[in-house]
Amino acid sequence: MIRVLLVDDHAVVRTGFRLLLETASDVRVIGEAESGETCIARFDELSPDVVVLDLSMPGMGGLEALRRLRARSSEARILALSAHDDSMHARRALRQGALGFLSKRTAPETLLEGVRAVAEGKRYLDPRLAQDVALAEIDGGQSPLEQLSEREFEVFIRLARGAAVQRIAAELKVSASTIGTHLYNIKLKLNATNQAELTLIALRAGLIEA
Repeated sequence: MIRVLLVDDHAVVRTGFRLLLETASDVRVIGEAESGETCIARFDELSPDVVVLDLSMPGMGGLEALRRLRARSSEARILALSAHDDSMHARRALRQGALGFLSKRTAPETLLEGVRAVAEGKRYLDPRLAQDVALAEIDGGQSPLEQLSEREFEVFIRLARGAAVQRIAAELKVSASTIGTHLYNIKLKLNATNQAELTLIALRAGLIEA
């Protein structure tokens, strides 16, 4: 029996995933979490075989939760999910230690395939993204966005969605001056002068939707 912890800030999404996963006789959802913070606590409490983790959540965020889970346990087996089907989210999740990555737009049956593969310690990548990820690795990451650190990337996405520095600081539990430093470095690396330009860069890269 594969014991799964579902992590997503939308209760309806978690319910849908639970119903889908529990159609299989070899999978059981043993817990749910609505945030990265709750995910860490539930992981320690339940010791699941697989964590199905949404990357786009308020508060700590999925990438940071992923990093902390892997820091707590190098054996943590994580299948990352994203509403975005771009290769950059996939590559960053894999670099942080996720064994698999799926877009929420992919066929429902692939979620079961992904959970089973990750439970066995195997890599699993959204079939529609596999080629893009491979080509991006071969190209060596020529996009300026590749220059961003993982934390800078997370701050960049929040800025691109219109969040203010103070709000991001509160959500990530750091000082506003720390976020201000990230903002300065992000603009420098991406050759942007303001937040509107960051939004445009994210839109063009397919990282956010208009």
